[in-house]
Amino acid sequence: MTEEFAIIEKEDIASLKFPTTDVLDDDNEIKTRISDINRALSLGNLEHSKIKIFFEDNESKKIVDTTVWAVTDKNVILKQGVMIPIHRIYKLF
Repeated sequence: MTEEFAIIEKEDIASLKFPTTDVLDDDNEIKTRISDINRALSLGNLEHSKIKIFFEDNESKKIVDTTVWAVTDKNVILKQGVMIPIHRIYKLF
């Protein structure tokens, strides 16, 4: 699956545009995504561990290797206030 995703630097995410539609349509995948986000948040805050976030903007699928600093009901927040909308995330690894 990773061959479809282009690696992007965290600093470049701020300039991306994100559609309002969800990239996932399966309820179980959406539940798994939320639990993965919460796990990534714990890893980021407790161990400062980096994780890979697979997501899609309005142009293509991307992957970023980063630390999750915070989570809101709509966004995953990375260092320097960079945000990725939760509904545009496929998975975290």
